[in-house]
Amino acid sequence: MRRPTLEAVAARAGVSRATASRVVNGQTTVAPDIRDAVLRAIDELGYVPNSAARSLVTQRTDSIALVISEPGTRVFSDDPWFSMAIRAASMELEEANKQVVLMLAANAKSHARVERYIAGGHVDGVMLISMHGADPLPAALSRLRVPVVSYGRPAVPVDMPYVDNDNVGGAEAGVRHLVASGRRRIATIAGPQDMIAGQDRLTGYRNVLRDSDRRSIVAVGDFTRESGAVAMRQLLGDDPHLDAVFVANDLMAVGALQALRQAGRRVPDDVAVVGFDDIEAAKYTEPPLTTLRHPVTEQAAAMVRMLLGLFAGGSRDPVILPTELVIRESA
Repeated sequence: MRRPTLEAVAARAGVSRATASRVVNGQTTVAPDIRDAVLRAIDELGYVPNSAARSLVTQRTDSIALVISEPGTRVFSDDPWFSMAIRAASMELEEANKQVVLMLAANAKSHARVERYIAGGHVDGVMLISMHGADPLPAALSRLRVPVVSYGRPAVPVDMPYVDNDNVGGAEAGVRHLVASGRRRIATIAGPQDMIAGQDRLTGYRNVLRDSDRRSIVAVGDFTRESGAVAMRQLLGDDPHLDAVFVANDLMAVGALQALRQAGRRVPDDVAVVGFDDIEAAKYTEPPLTTLRHPVTEQAAAMVRMLLGLFAGGSRDPVILPTELVIRESA
């Protein structure tokens, strides 16, 4: 069967092709009764608009690029953070009748590919996730004058709207909880220091210890389970008498709990543990993990809403979402 055309819709509705086109493209300059006739004809004929032709008229693709500056092995790993953020952003875009285009940009070659794709006008806007250090994409996309929003404060000095959570304040709350419980030798497993979240959570840890006459004991991981276990063993080697650890994300905290168990340290009797994120697994660790609830899905949805608002000239002011201390048995 031949695909129904816009001309066929116009003939069925008894209107001109131009009028049918205005209805299909969502213009509001058509009388309600005529709009109803066109929509009824579309339904009866099973007409599906040609997206390429529609884009020529509207100058919109109705597609949004979700660019993650990580390799596939990291995005599609056991870290639930990525799936939570992707799912939340996709659902919010679906509600707005937008299509998400997932792109990974972990090296110079993929950065260039992403830049070419966006410069080619294939998407109406861009959301950036998990940027590291001097990532070239924020500056490159700013030059293209395409609407861009970052998940988290960009690490490079570029005028880009972003949605973040209170990483510093959340870390402070977690470490204050350990101080209030009487712990004296409080270490941290910090996140990667080429990421703003890693830097800010380490800052929060140091802020509290500086005000509580305790010294900093720091190991650095990369937000993976394995790095948490390695860092925990390093901390125990550096200070066998430490009695608490603040871990910059829950996945590293899972690895830390495993390393403590292997070293014969009881949690929380010997060492209290606080994580950050409140992933689903935090409820089921042994013991259940005290952590800071990071509103991943809310942050991703807010990022989408900010980007859609930019299309209409909306605010570029940063949005900072609060974190919440969730107390369980590990601390």
